Amino acid sequence: MTDITIKTAGGACRIELNRPDYGNLVTMDMVKSLTAALKTIAADVKLAVIFGQGKDFCKGRDYQAAPESAATGRVAPTALKIREEMTAPMTTLYTTLRELPVPTLSIVQGAAYGFGCALAGACDMTLAGESAHFRLPEMGRGLPPTLAMSALWDRISPRTIGYMVYSTAELSARDALTIGLASAVVPDTELGARANVLIDTVCGEPLDAVKAVKEYLKQASSMPATARGAFGATLFAAVLSSR
Repeated sequence: MTDITIKTAGGACRIELNRPDYGNLVTMDMVKSLTAALKTIAADVKLAVIFGQGKDFCKGRDYQAAPESAATGRVAPTALKIREEMTAPMTTLYTTLRELPVPTLSIVQGAAYGFGCALAGACDMTLAGESAHFRLPEMGRGLPPTLAMSALWDRISPRTIGYMVYSTAELSARDALTIGLASAVVPDTELGARANVLIDTVCGEPLDAVKAVKEYLKQASSMPATARGAFGATLFAAVLSSR
């Protein structure tokens, strides 16, 4: 059994975290595999879907094997080693999610903690079951979760990020919806079916239109109002003229 499984069909690339017995805690190898999967999706894919096997989406990183962990018998890592082996792969993943030309969807059940919370929130859409819960617990370990903060920076307000980090509080799915961390919340028993409807809807649209919406979402927030309107008009005209 592999820790990451990838299946492409019907216009969707489905990427599954597959360590259910460990709450889908991710290793750095899994982070790199996830990035590689996103970077090599087929040209005709319209949606990348990330979800977890079992009862939890992802409880965070596997600290037992983490580069910054100075476990018994190990030499404490240098800052350079931590940057090369841990921070660089994670920032590359978050950048890849943002720069992907097609939208991304996370399907969240159970716990989305630390890296899992950042991964879910960094996707363009986050569909959560009603019993899902989100948390940034790293300050409880004396670690500032600045990487997760960077992934969530334009998803929720800085004040909310600060509260989540300093309080280490667990947010319910409804709380996540209120602050914009989740896009929609559905009954747990309907999560799979509602996810499939959303996937089929996106994948039923023309690829150029799907890409245009992703490009607008990616670029427009950094533009002044006039430029946002002009950019929207340009994308609309480009898609319409190609028909």
